[in-house]
Amino acid sequence: MTEAEESVKPAPDVAALEQEGEIAADYVEGLLDIADIDGDIDMDVEGDRAVVSVVGIKGSDLVGPGGEVLEALQELTRLAVHRQTGERSRLMLDVGGYRERRRAELTKIGAAAADDVKRSGEPKALQAMTPFERKIVHDAVAAAGLRSESEGEEPRRFVVVLPA
Repeated sequence: MTEAEESVKPAPDVAALEQEGEIAADYVEGLLDIADIDGDIDMDVEGDRAVVSVVGIKGSDLVGPGGEVLEALQELTRLAVHRQTGERSRLMLDVGGYRERRRAELTKIGAAAADDVKRSGEPKALQAMTPFERKIVHDAVAAAGLRSESEGEEPRRFVVVLPA
């Protein structure tokens, strides 16, 4: 395969992603029923992944400290999708808009770290983050014109912002 062929990503299979979303929504709805938690389910396809959101929910029990419960629920939901489709899922689960708020917070953290590195000329290591969180920080650092790398081993993998 040529380099040009490798760099071309196939278009996402929207029908398959919608099916993932349906399976995930049914699974999450079942969990909400078992836990006797009221909430509505929204489904969408963003880029190359299905997104299922629980909206209209009160409290943060399904998010947990630092999003730990949400990450666990997302993994369980991905497993449920995999069990039915036989395909690995990149589905994203959100509860009460947590991921959108976290995305805005992490974008600010990445931009601030990039500013610090530009001023000091020294690399800056950030706290440990999930892959979702690291991706957002890497994007914010790149938007600020700098480079960043992930270092360490899961679950303590972190971003290091590097000078230009």
